[in-house]
Amino acid sequence: MDHHKVVEDALAHIENNLQESLSVDSVASVFNLSKFYFHRLFSAMMGCSLSQYILTRRLNASLTFIDNKELSLTQIAYQLGFGTQASFTRAFKRQYGIPPSSLRTENKSIPPEPLPSVVRRPFKNMNGDVVTDFSLTELESIKVSGVAFEVDLAEDYKTEIRSRSKMLLNRIDEAVNGPCYVIYSNCQPNSTRFKVLCGIPREVRINEPYYFVVDVPELFCAKFKYTGDILDIGEVLKTDYARFLKVSKQETEASHIELIQVFDDIRNLESPYHVYAPVKKLPIDSEC
Repeated sequence: MDHHKVVEDALAHIENNLQESLSVDSVASVFNLSKFYFHRLFSAMMGCSLSQYILTRRLNASLTFIDNKELSLTQIAYQLGFGTQASFTRAFKRQYGIPPSSLRTENKSIPPEPLPSVVRRPFKNMNGDVVTDFSLTELESIKVSGVAFEVDLAEDYKTEIRSRSKMLLNRIDEAVNGPCYVIYSNCQPNSTRFKVLCGIPREVRINEPYYFVVDVPELFCAKFKYTGDILDIGEVLKTDYARFLKVSKQETEASHIELIQVFDDIRNLESPYHVYAPVKKLPIDSEC
């Protein structure tokens, strides 16, 4: 069974039936799966429960209805299964921070979100729970040279990271191949700013102030495999890591390095990659 395809089809089914009664039972039955297994699979892949997801998509669909102004808020609430306008308004305000009426009275607009994609990564069943596949491993110490910079989550950090990564690629000789390391570390506590190093395990020269050489220490890590832009799957990765800590009973390591993303080929940064997250090496551990 292609679990990713099942969930992708489930998302399409939900989107096409937001005005119908939807439940774990009804959606699971469409794909001939038990509701218990489907619920665990959906939660693992999407990082939220099915009911939470359906609520979010119904609120998202309401944005178009509100903007069109063809239906009253009460009619929109009933059409999307909220029961009452009051329950719709409460849910909308929790989601968007403003009541739905303000979009019309203050002539505001919130663009709807497209159907989310299903992040590709392997899964396994652990103690009856479906979790992202992981292993515990030693990441050997290594010297990495490349471009280092700070970004701010409150700003357009994705564009900054991509532009600096391209800077590295443009400075590397075409004959250079091998892995590429993207290292994420905290700049200071309770801050939205953090440091990023994009580099390779060999000498490369780039004009200051962006060129740095970093000695990455040996780290004991949880290792995950993903396909897709890490900048677009941050919330999924965060959820996967939280579930990993819960089911494996591991603890995070107090390291200035938060994540290391490793591509096998610096020439193909669209390929699958591994993410290493430092965890404590317990006195007695077994690789899962």
